Amino acid sequence: MAKLRHLPDPDKQAEELLRRFDLLDAADRRISTYSGGMCRRLDLAMSLLGNPSVIFLDEPTTGLDPQARLAMWEMIKDLARSGVTVFLTTQYLEEADHLADQIAILHEGHIVASGSPAELKSRLPRGHIELRFDNETTLNQACDLLKEFNATADSNNLTLSVITDGSTRHLMRLLTKAAEADIEIAEFAQKLPSLEDVFLAIVTSKKEGSR
Repeated sequence: MAKLRHLPDPDKQAEELLRRFDLLDAADRRISTYSGGMCRRLDLAMSLLGNPSVIFLDEPTTGLDPQARLAMWEMIKDLARSGVTVFLTTQYLEEADHLADQIAILHEGHIVASGSPAELKSRLPRGHIELRFDNETTLNQACDLLKEFNATADSNNLTLSVITDGSTRHLMRLLTKAAEADIEIAEFAQKLPSLEDVFLAIVTSKKEGSR
């Protein structure tokens, strides 16, 4: 590839990139023998021939196992830290949240929202508190007690989800009410809106607006 592009010292550039992406030992093997992760690393290495300042990556982690996916994330973050501008498309909102400084959400071929991960999440200011109980009896008692909080029960996981404004005061009010009624909470966690929540809210809003 480096020779086709008439780059200076093509063999040296190829060797450096193969070493950088841990492919030097496989340099003489047919690409058909490479694993999915190796092929993705090779794609990325070829994208960097000629030291571009901007690269485009189309779903670079699709089909990778979790370990290879995390390794690819680190490589992409290293590129960004080195000053390369990376345009990345992905189906995984967790991946976009982890890697991107700026995100554009596409729906039916159009950009429906854009901004930093924090800016997009701020569109949904409310998160929720998840309470877990040791048995269904306690779960049902808590559900009755916390009706004013619009609590939603999940009997399969013995959890209760309560919409919150994110304040400590709201959390303490909830826990105090449960404690005063002698309802024992096994554990609790405060969960903020995710990019998936944002995407679903935007798509739902668009569908309702088109009716």
